[in-house]
Amino acid sequence: MLLTTTSTLQDRHIEEYKGVVSGEAILGANAFRDMFAGIRDIVGGRSAAYERELQRAKDLALSEMTGRARDTGANAVIGIDLDYETVGQNGSMLMVTASGTAVVVNERG
Repeated sequence: MLLTTTSTLQDRHIEEYKGVVSGEAILGANAFRDMFAGIRDIVGGRSAAYERELQRAKDLALSEMTGRARDTGANAVIGIDLDYETVGQNGSMLMVTASGTAVVVNERG
């Protein structure tokens, strides 16, 4: 499945628009990782624990969106937008939402 943030595709023709699809992922933050992430942030380092969780949430949201697009008969999703939010008590959970337009594309020619 072709995934892109653009609304057009080079050398491809959009044959059919299937509609908006989305995928969501909400992951709880681990208190132990939070403590060490805070320490890394204080000393100016990167927070590898948060980066891994963020990547994991993004991958899950994109995978869910792709599955929903495939269910419509689409072979691509265009105009993808990723949104990141913290939710829950004291921002204890990370939510990533991926959305885009499911389409059927063919090679030009």
